[in-house]
Parts: sequence; C-alpha cells; structure tokens
Amino acid sequence: MTTTSEKAPATAGGQAARIGGAEGILEPEQVRSFIHEQLDTADLDGKSVCVLVPDGTRTCPMPLLMAAVHEALHGRVSRLTVLVALGTHAAMSEAHLGRHLGYEPGHLEQTYPDMTVVNHEWWRPETFANLGTVPANRLEELSEGRLSVEVPVLLNKAVVEHDVALVVGPVLPHEVVGISGGNKYFFPGVAGQQIIDVSHWLGALITSAQIIGTTGITPVRALINEGTALIPARKLAFCVVGGTGSHAESLHSVSFGDTIASWADAAQVCAASHVTYLDEPVNTVLSLVPRMYEDIWTGAKGFYKLEPVVADGGEVILYAPHITQISAMHPEINEIGYHCRDYFVKQWDRFKHVHWGTLAHSTHLRGAGTYDAQTGEERLRVQVTLATGIPEEVCRAANLGYRDPGSIDVAAAEADPDVFVVPRAGEVLFRLR
Repeated sequence: MTTTSEKAPATAGGQAARIGGAEGILEPEQVRSFIHEQLDTADLDGKSVCVLVPDGTRTCPMPLLMAAVHEALHGRVSRLTVLVALGTHAAMSEAHLGRHLGYEPGHLEQTYPDMTVVNHEWWRPETFANLGTVPANRLEELSEGRLSVEVPVLLNKAVVEHDVALVVGPVLPHEVVGISGGNKYFFPGVAGQQIIDVSHWLGALITSAQIIGTTGITPVRALINEGTALIPARKLAFCVVGGTGSHAESLHSVSFGDTIASWADAAQVCAASHVTYLDEPVNTVLSLVPRMYEDIWTGAKGFYKLEPVVADGGEVILYAPHITQISAMHPEINEIGYHCRDYFVKQWDRFKHVHWGTLAHSTHLRGAGTYDAQTGEERLRVQVTLATGIPEEVCRAANLGYRDPGSIDVAAAEADPDVFVVPRAGEVLFRLR
C-alpha cells in the first residue's frame, strides 16, 4: 500500500492526497481514518455542503464512504445534502437509496441525522440553475474542430445553493470521457440535457474504442472542466478506485483534493488496476452483465469494455436474463436502433433532431463500422447479440442479434477455449497489448 497523504492539500497547491494504490486492498478503518483526516483539516466549519454520489450503476462501498463523510461533517457544517448524480438514468427508489447509502429505508434520520438525500430530477426544468454558456468558438477549440455550437451550461441548483460541492465516487474506464469520475459528477451527472448531449456526441465522434481508458484530458474531459469552472461552489472530491472480482466492494485507493487533482491521481491508479491486456484478439465473448445494470442502456458497458479486444467479424454476447427492456428512460432508442457512427454522420439531417446522447449511446453499443450513403449499406466490425429477457423481435428491430438466454450454458462456455467469458462485465477494460 502507498500512502501519499503527506502531500500539500490539493485545495491549496493542486496536489492530491492519497491512501492506497493499484496493488492491495484497503481496510475499512484505513478508509474511515483517511476521510476523517482530510475533512478534519478542510475549512468547512459553518459551510453548507452538497455531496454528489453515483447511482446504483457504479460499484463501490458507498455505505462505508457515506458513513465516514457524515461522521466527519455532522455538527460542523450548516447543511448537508446528498445529491444522486443520475445523469439521465432512472431515479432511485427509497428502498434502493437505503441499500446504496447504508440506511434503513424510511429511517434516514436515525442513521444520518440532519442529512437530506435527493435524486437529480433531470426531467424537471425547475431543477436547474443557468451558469452561462460555452461559446461555439470555444467548443470548436476544445473539441479539436469536431463541433461548433453554443452550449448552455445548466446544473442542478442544489450544487449552486451550497458553499461546497464534495464529489464522492469511483473512477472507472469510460466510453465517453476516457476515465470517469471527478468533474463528470457535475457534467453529465447533474447537468442539463444539452451539455449532456454535446459531450456524449463529441465522445461518439471520437469513438468509444479510441477514447475509453484514456487517462489524459480528452476533448470531452476538457468540455466538462470548462463547464465546471463556472460553478461558484468550492469543489472537492474523494475519488476512489474499487477492487475487481471478489474484491468488487472493496477499495484499492482513495484520492482527495480539488476535483481535478484528485481525479487525475485516481485515474492513474485506475489505469493500472482496471485495464487487462490480452496478447491476441478473441472471436467470441460471453459478457456476463451483473444485475446492477437494469436495462441495455446501462448494461451496454458489457460491450464497451470488450470491443477493443474482439477480432474483426467476432461476436460479443451480452448475457443478462434479468434485463427485459432496452431503456427505461429513453424509448427513442427503440426507434433509431443501434448503428455505427457514420450511419448518423452521413445522414445528419435525418437524425440531428434526436437527442445526441441517444445517438452516442447507439454508436457506443454498435461499435466500429462504415456506412455508404449511396447504397445504404452499413458494415459493422463486430456482431452484438443480446441473450436477455428482451423479445427477439425487439432485438432484431433495434439492429441487434438475439440468443435465447436459456440456450446459454455458462459453465460450458467457460470450458470452451474459443469463448472468452467475462464475469461482472462492465467495469474492467480489456485491451490488446
């Protein structure tokens, strides 16, 4: 284990304090002590604090983290609000929130006195505060010439109405931004639709296979940081890197500081712990999608993290019998289906009215390919097949393959040298050496 908490605080000098590293697993008491140490020395007395946390589609020991943060802040801060960064995911129920954050549903006050928990209600216009805009010429610069539109910067007003915004959540390889976490909890986590659409479409133009796992400041990360600079609140973060496999609910590391420094520090740990390299491409992948992904919109991560290692003409089978719908919140994906980037780019007038975030999701799951506008022929590098509870006709209509999940023998697949079986797919990125 590596401890770098002796560094100057990131709030003053741009450095991050960290406990742990890519090797080893932290004990809960180490995590609690580190969080107390960092918050005890932060200038938070009498301040109002908005804590941004992930929803249930991200794995990390949130009850441990939440309890430590609450212990360190209760009685010191004037107001403590937990805001669940849904992006455009479905809201979490009270029962789900209780399990997620570590309290008995309906009895928040007994576990976390004087703390409020709210979902990011992205579907309600009154949720947002207008922070200004990113001008078109600035977006053109940030996107390296890919896009040139003015972007309104709308953010959940709870962040603006608190003195301090404290991000608490994991850092993972991500198909849109490169490495998730940090300022991504603001944009798209609790942001308005337009900046979500623009940031996701920018990632799609670069392509998931190219951007995923990139630890540097990608064009999408640059746009996110640009929007975050308009937030008046002081911005701090505990960026954590979780374990994998049997240690999925444990932590490799915790980094603390401002949201840029702590993210950059954790991203390096993530790149060392959450990227697995293969020597040769694989032809068939059986991606075992965990139950925390409740639809294909979120479960598609089981493809994103595998696409780079699949051979041309290969197949990724998303095995998730528990999933019964493509998207709980974005029915328009059923209308456009899943296609490669150029399918949309070369028919832009036909598709530009669709939320660009939906178009991006479509391209991310369908992967690399080409489209000939003259012949209407789309050629896709990899076949994507759903072995889920979604009916065959729905899969075919969405331009995806179908397998009866009852026909999948996971044990037999694991014994087959020609099938690459990935348990708990969606968090570890696979790449070729």
